Amino acid sequence: MESIIKVNGIQKTYKKRKTKEEFKAVKGVSFEVAKGEIVGLLGPNGAGKTTTIKTICGLLVPDEGSVTINGHDSVRDRNKALRHISAVLEGNRNIYWRLTVQENMQYFAGNRGVRKKEIRERVAELLKLFRLEDKKNELVNNLSRGMQQKLAICVAMLADTDVILLDEPTLGLDVETGYEVRELLRKIASEQGKTIIISTHDMPVVQDLCERTIIINEGKVIADDRVDHLLQLFETSAYQIHVKESISDQQQEVLTRQFPLHSWEGLKLQVNLGQEQDIYDLVEIFKREQTPIETVTRSEVNFEQVFRKLVKEEVAS
Repeated sequence: MESIIKVNGIQKTYKKRKTKEEFKAVKGVSFEVAKGEIVGLLGPNGAGKTTTIKTICGLLVPDEGSVTINGHDSVRDRNKALRHISAVLEGNRNIYWRLTVQENMQYFAGNRGVRKKEIRERVAELLKLFRLEDKKNELVNNLSRGMQQKLAICVAMLADTDVILLDEPTLGLDVETGYEVRELLRKIASEQGKTIIISTHDMPVVQDLCERTIIINEGKVIADDRVDHLLQLFETSAYQIHVKESISDQQQEVLTRQFPLHSWEGLKLQVNLGQEQDIYDLVEIFKREQTPIETVTRSEVNFEQVFRKLVKEEVAS
């Protein structure tokens, strides 16, 4: 499948304001995104994800490496490259709060070079798609967070670019609106052939919506794979153990040291093992003080567990 975005070995170093020490935020990040893909771009805070996003959007120039969008270098052919990408950064920074929904759309459509004859038709089409028709004369400042987020995505789509980059598109949304935004994005990708890059901490969104995920930590790509493949890889090592009584402090200490990826819910332990044979070491912790075990079952893995495990393994190495 043809790549529409190519990130090739980008590096970026900052100087700390107080100490003037150099800090390398991105250390040779490389990946590609194919046309029509929905890709998750993930990473813990301070991992280099935001720097990578800003570089793709043309807001930062990398010290080394390059970003190519639809064949155009984002530095040498900046204007041509940026014609193919729209972005919604965290905080709905691409809309004006003192304008109405319709005024926002008309203003930004004009800014992105949409001809006047096309603006009315395009605005009407998107208002219907995003179910904002009854809010078109409402001031943005009076809208709910969910409505504002839908408008921000709507505005990004006005330029009809090939790529849409969304930074935390479901942040602060209620469950129902969150699902509505997901369905909209899925529809946009499948019916309009748009390439969508989603940066988020909302792991259910990644698991439900993204076909593939790229995880950045400490300035490097630590995973680049299909979401379903990563889930399958980790599913074999996830267990739930139900004990009949609480374990001692000593047992908990050993458990935390040997199996950091675990959590308790009452007397039920959720744990991820590094290898299949680790189950014997786990059972041994309970055996030491004769803690009765009621059941041992495999658990269904969610993507948040996969993400945490990958990041912790990278830090440990």
